[in-house]
Amino acid sequence: MSQDSTPSEMSENRTDSQSTAPNTVFRQAVLTVALLGLFAVHPVAAQTNAVCSADNLPSMIEGFFQLTTGLGIVGLAVVWQADSLIEMFTLNPEQKKGLKHHKRSAMKSAVVLVVLGPLYTVAGSMMGLPLAECVDLVPW
Repeated sequence: MSQDSTPSEMSENRTDSQSTAPNTVFRQAVLTVALLGLFAVHPVAAQTNAVCSADNLPSMIEGFFQLTTGLGIVGLAVVWQADSLIEMFTLNPEQKKGLKHHKRSAMKSAVVLVVLGPLYTVAGSMMGLPLAECVDLVPW
């Protein structure tokens, strides 16, 4: 009984069997995630929102957001004034350019801080997110 297969055919057969092994593992992983998603996640989705059902938690989250937004705006004012003061006494054009860049990045951070809360409140209520229904993140 001699085998007619050459070493190159044997290596091709070996690579074919090796390439199907990851595919099988991938399929099993996808099937497992799908089954867990159907059966294990469904009871969690049926529970009520813990944040909204708590007594003082929504108002604490709103207060914390208003406090951090206010501190961010005050921080922007302090950084802006300090950079403007330092810029008046700086003679090097490269240092002035660096200070202007710092002021711009501080302004971008403050804009993101102020816009993020209302954006989450509006977009979250449109998407039906549970936290957006009971917590108002508009800082004013």
